[in-house]
Amino acid sequence: MAAIPEPLTLRAGALEAELVPQIGGSVSALRWRGIDLMRRISDDDREAGNVLGVAMFPMMPYANRIAGNTFEFRAKRWRVQPNNPPETINVHGSGWKHPWTVTETGDAQATLSLDIAASLEPYSYHATQAFVLSEEGLGVTMTLTNTGPVSMPFGFGLHPWFDRDPDVTLQFNATRFYLEEPQGISGDPITLAPELDFADGRPLPAGWRNNDYGGWTGEATLRFPARGAGLRIKADPIFKHLMLYADPAKPYFCVEPQTMASGAFNRGGWSDPDEGAIVLAPGESSAGTVSLMPFALGA
Repeated sequence: MAAIPEPLTLRAGALEAELVPQIGGSVSALRWRGIDLMRRISDDDREAGNVLGVAMFPMMPYANRIAGNTFEFRAKRWRVQPNNPPETINVHGSGWKHPWTVTETGDAQATLSLDIAASLEPYSYHATQAFVLSEEGLGVTMTLTNTGPVSMPFGFGLHPWFDRDPDVTLQFNATRFYLEEPQGISGDPITLAPELDFADGRPLPAGWRNNDYGGWTGEATLRFPARGAGLRIKADPIFKHLMLYADPAKPYFCVEPQTMASGAFNRGGWSDPDEGAIVLAPGESSAGTVSLMPFALGA
């Protein structure tokens, strides 16, 4: 394997973001006032090109999982391939499994692009991530274009990883909770029960959580008291869902803004706006921005 170059570093005031385009178009670190706001990639993972060790990677051309690796769309069955051994199903699409190209860069901004032509997977697409750093935060604008010959359902999102400090809290508003089925597939949505609700802010659950929250308002707040810092996530309205992964046995957790419900394709999500699947005709594009904004916690 060729050596992975040093990260591409963006700076604005006290905020610093490191990108590793060759490792799935990922962010490898996000720091503010010297404080890590995401799980920082280790030197070993960077040198090995391990995308599962990054701070954040893109999910394209859909987010999360497709049950049985197949879905029906417009009277045709489409199949995707497993891509994350030992899992037997496709996870998070293909964007995170390929190196991205740097098409524009500056002191506080960079644009990455990816072109995929259908082969083993049914999707052909052009994707970009535009990173813009300011003293207020990091903005990531994702754009996805269908370059294939037929209309297809799409979706996209970001998959950040955060250190699971013992005192971390999470706050966000949503209206639905998708039950988890085998292999991490999201099943039926239910009304959000009080014990599953993070509207008032609460610690991470003591047990396993790997669930999609629907009807997300597009804002979430993480607080890391031991670090003296917090992070606000604000997403455009196209991001209707927030995925929470929290395994108490792991030193990290994930809070993932995404346009579509996990498993939406298996539920015919293009006919239900709450599911959030986006049908793009050939040449059509969809885009949305997620902002990550740090703030100080009181002493």
